[in-house]
Amino acid sequence: MWKTFNYFVFPRGQGNWYYRGMKIILNLVLSTVAVFVTAKILPGVKLDSFTTALVVAVVLGTANAVLRPILIILTLPINILTLGLFTFVIIGGMVELVSWLVPGFQVASFGWALVFALVLWIINAFLSAFK
Repeated sequence: MWKTFNYFVFPRGQGNWYYRGMKIILNLVLSTVAVFVTAKILPGVKLDSFTTALVVAVVLGTANAVLRPILIILTLPINILTLGLFTFVIIGGMVELVSWLVPGFQVASFGWALVFALVLWIINAFLSAFK
């Protein structure tokens, strides 16, 4: 019955806009919590407030969506030579870029940016299990 209702309400298969909006908000909240927890765990990463964590999550997500594919294509030869491990360096560079762009978020060194990216990935994987 609901499938028929959705077909008539959303005839082009656009899906439920409310569900998609809530899913985006849930992802944003989980990313913010992951950034906040990661910054509290690591001594080389300083974060001022939860609002700053929200801004970091948005900027990091945008940088990963826009810049990361371009950088991966540009560094494809070295990525192939290192069997994909150079991608981790690109992600660390993204964290450094975000720390430069967002006031209230500081990363002590590139090594801490790499550790931040690794711990953030682990926490995001754990939190996304509850979606």
